[in-house]
Amino acid sequence: MPKLTKKIVESTLPQDKDLILWDSEMSGFFCKITPAGKKSYFLYYRTQDRRQRRPKIGDHGIMTCEQARNIAQRWLLEVSQGNDPSGERQEQRSNPTIKELSEQYMKEYASRKKASTYKEDERLWKNNILPILGALKVSSLSKSDIARFHQSLQHFPVAANRALALLSKALNLAELWNYRPNHSNPCRHIKKYTEQKRERFLSQEETSRLIEALEMELQGKENIWAIYAIRLLLMTGCRRGEILTLKWDEVDLENQCLRLRDSKTGKKVVYLSTPAISIFRLIPRIKGNPYVICGDKEGAHLINLQKPWKRIREKIGLDDVRLHDLRHTFASIAVSNGLSLPIIGALLGHKQTQTTARYAHLIGQPLIEASEKIGGKIMGGK
Repeated sequence: MPKLTKKIVESTLPQDKDLILWDSEMSGFFCKITPAGKKSYFLYYRTQDRRQRRPKIGDHGIMTCEQARNIAQRWLLEVSQGNDPSGERQEQRSNPTIKELSEQYMKEYASRKKASTYKEDERLWKNNILPILGALKVSSLSKSDIARFHQSLQHFPVAANRALALLSKALNLAELWNYRPNHSNPCRHIKKYTEQKRERFLSQEETSRLIEALEMELQGKENIWAIYAIRLLLMTGCRRGEILTLKWDEVDLENQCLRLRDSKTGKKVVYLSTPAISIFRLIPRIKGNPYVICGDKEGAHLINLQKPWKRIREKIGLDDVRLHDLRHTFASIAVSNGLSLPIIGALLGHKQTQTTARYAHLIGQPLIEASEKIGGKIMGGK
């Protein structure tokens, strides 16, 4: 067979089966003509470990014979250097996109998380990550891609940081799943935005106002379950989900505690004060419903506290107070009464001491107030 040329390829007629036209000058370079008349260029070679490869270069008509020859020559040069252009192309085609990685992450990793955390991951993928990075290949994702992505969310620093952390975890898994080389995570060294920690604590006067308002709401018999839930949040320091999903068989009034089977930090015991126990004794038990805070549906718990909470807080001028701030208030009162951070951490169910440390700056306040009184006395004050 002579050297392949445009004239030879175009003048050769198809046969009953695939026809192979080998090039006489370049080893492994050939044109395949199918019975339907389709003509395509290929290169046959063996890798260093003697694996046979026959990658397609392209179709005649879309590229010329000489263009196909130039590509084949470049590939043969790569083979002589120990590379495998066909294997690399296959690997690139099989490498997932970020969207496909997110689906595998949610199925194989996030499925083991708590339902609330699963939903948060799902929301971050859908709203923040996939609209920007979803179409990119996992293997080609670079540090500059991550930097641009993070910067695009600069006006939402909390969401930007959460999305960055989620993406970093997914890319660590991508290394485990052989989609990227080890230690190649492009999220490394991307600096997170400074987050403004919102710490709102109710003063004693505000707390008294809230308790009084809750008493009045309870007397009005309007949505008693929401009122009991809010009172328990204030009196226990529990998270909202812990109170809304609390079951009566987790309430141990005899030993003055709640024995939660599940929480954000796993199993935990919540110790109850006498006022908190009094609230539990007031809450009616509904036959057939295992939950302390009952919902509208039979046998279910209350789902949403936001509407009644918004109405109550606006009524008493606490518009900026969130439900989670009741937990902060519980902690701040503990601090002001001289309890140590480890004790407060145990009461709140913190696993990490750093979480409780956010209240450390409050510890000095009672001492400052005492010092002021002493200073006033020394200066002759009453």
